[in-house]
Amino acid sequence: MLQIYNTLSRSKEVFKPITPRHVSIYVCGMTVYDYCHLGHARVMIVFDIVVRWLMTLGYEVNYVRNITDIDDKIIQRALENKESILALTNRFITAMHVDSDHLGLLQPNHEPRATDFIAPMQGMISRLIDQQLAYQGDDGDINFSVRSFPKYGQLSGKAIDDLNAGERVAIGSGKRDPLDFVLWKSAKPEEPSDTRWKSPWGEGRPGWHIECSAMSCDLLGQHFDIHGGGADLQFPHHENEIAQSEGAIYGQNRKPLDPPFVNYWMHNGHIRVNKEKMSKSLGNFFLIRDVLEQFDPEVIRFFMLKAHYRSPINFSDSQLEEARAGLNRLYTALVQTPGFVAKKMNGLGDPANAWVMRFTAAMNDDFNTPEALAVLFDLASEINRAQGAERVILAQHLHHLAGVLNFLQGDPTAFLQGETLVQQNPDSAGLSAELIETQIAARSAAKVARDFTQADTIRQRLLAQGIVLEDQAGGVTTWRRA
Repeated sequence: MLQIYNTLSRSKEVFKPITPRHVSIYVCGMTVYDYCHLGHARVMIVFDIVVRWLMTLGYEVNYVRNITDIDDKIIQRALENKESILALTNRFITAMHVDSDHLGLLQPNHEPRATDFIAPMQGMISRLIDQQLAYQGDDGDINFSVRSFPKYGQLSGKAIDDLNAGERVAIGSGKRDPLDFVLWKSAKPEEPSDTRWKSPWGEGRPGWHIECSAMSCDLLGQHFDIHGGGADLQFPHHENEIAQSEGAIYGQNRKPLDPPFVNYWMHNGHIRVNKEKMSKSLGNFFLIRDVLEQFDPEVIRFFMLKAHYRSPINFSDSQLEEARAGLNRLYTALVQTPGFVAKKMNGLGDPANAWVMRFTAAMNDDFNTPEALAVLFDLASEINRAQGAERVILAQHLHHLAGVLNFLQGDPTAFLQGETLVQQNPDSAGLSAELIETQIAARSAAKVARDFTQADTIRQRLLAQGIVLEDQAGGVTTWRRA
């Protein structure tokens, strides 16, 4: 039975979909003014795993992940580059898709762009004005009146009176209260024409928060199962989403039996660098495409899954090297199993199998990937102790269960020999396969000539360059990159 930690209730809850065997899930996606970094990768990988597990359990999943393609940062970058908003955002959307494909991510069922949903946003804003939950300020902006929504703070646990206590409204602002947030930004004379749309309140563009409410309600309905995103979105973004969405649906008087905007709120922990959150604003971010030049995509996925999705995770090259070593161990169990051939299996396999039961229990416990990985390592140890047909069967289980998390799916020898890195970045891959094979042949010749000193020298020389030799039965030597 799947349990999900619900940020709204601050507890694990048994997952009960609104519609049996169907799941609707919305995840806050990227603001496309630059390349994606590893912080973005964690959001994408975490919810890729969530969707994969829901599908493995037999649910039909409607997965929506939006794209913010209009905001202040996008406008600023377009002006700096002297290009149109559309040219800029299309370029970085394409780059995001390339990164996503390299990481082996499922594509969402829908990937709405904010600029394609201006009309639904304006409709929601109009309803909020009618419900007396929004107003037009002296500067032309439409603002949400936070104090008019009694349950504001329910997601973050913040009391209204404790927020921005003692602050005054900035001079020149059209807000009546510092807590109020913008739903529609009035266009400024100096802003380009492709940053503004006509509206009942004058030309302008949507505020950030209203985008996700309008797109999720339009594509999934006014009540859906799961809403996800990074921990930094819990407040104020997701708090504001609840206020404006439920405000537009129910006004100021939502009744106890009225369904909430979202049943389960999920938030993944940050990636940290030197104890600080990885972000573009801090300048401590690492682009996905740059890290992929040094590490196989499966290593990045494995690194993300070593920590529980709700926990922060520390990034460093040494952490990625540990992830690579862990994957090497699992792949080695496969490559050293005579007769192993990857086979397609349906679902999880035999539900009564002890390994399947342990793996399922881990994933059903709020997507506990560290515990699921522990099951796989125990299974790899059992493979290394087994012989014959039993070993092959265990290897099949390892391959299949790891496939649920979308790794161990490449050719084991190719992974261990770093073929993906050679293809993506030949200059950083170290010794070529041809040169390594030549050295192995020279070592074999030295052993035949009983020059064991020379044979050992070759082994040590290769090891110093990150190449591990493994002598197999029958005089065969295999190799892998450390």
